[in-house]
Amino acid sequence: MAEEVLFKVIIIGDPTVGKTSFVHRYVNDSFRRDYKMTIGVDFALKVIRWSDRCNIKLQLWDIAGQERFTSMTRVYYKDAHACIVMFDLSQKNTFQNAVRWKKDLDSKCQLADGAAVPCLLLANKCDLGQREVEQEEIEEMCKEHDFLGWSETSVKEGTMIDESMNYLIEEMMSKHAELEGFSESATQGNGTIRHLSREDEDVHQGSRCSC
Repeated sequence: MAEEVLFKVIIIGDPTVGKTSFVHRYVNDSFRRDYKMTIGVDFALKVIRWSDRCNIKLQLWDIAGQERFTSMTRVYYKDAHACIVMFDLSQKNTFQNAVRWKKDLDSKCQLADGAAVPCLLLANKCDLGQREVEQEEIEEMCKEHDFLGWSETSVKEGTMIDESMNYLIEEMMSKHAELEGFSESATQGNGTIRHLSREDEDVHQGSRCSC
């Protein structure tokens, strides 16, 4: 019987950057234009057959970006295994505010061993062609604020959604293996910031599962 591993992933960032659409695209492979603004927090669940010996149950917490809900973020962040900070490439202020979201996370939540929660930075709406943030700026932010990596995404077109989540899951599986005392590592990381691109589309799920 396959082991089941439960991971909680929180998705944070300013309002209207595409967090709810990201969750629906990843879980249901669908996109709608008429999503209602998230009030507080919404939840979604996705079960992944990671290998013959391991199933992963992902709890996705879509956290509202409005300021009036930020007083509750400590409660929402509790027991998170990983995080996605999202911003809109066509709105520079959402990129600048991504630092505030990352600092809020780091100040309120840690992993069980005291380490920082692994955090991926996603630059959404790359399909619009209305760029206000350059790649060099994103690279610099990632290095300065200890993001795991980053990628441009289009929730509308489904660009780099699965690849980004696979990368984040690999990191969580690595940490799970470490905490459970497994000798085999599942990590893809090497201590440096990684820019995910379409070259990552051939990520092979399950090849490094340590369950």
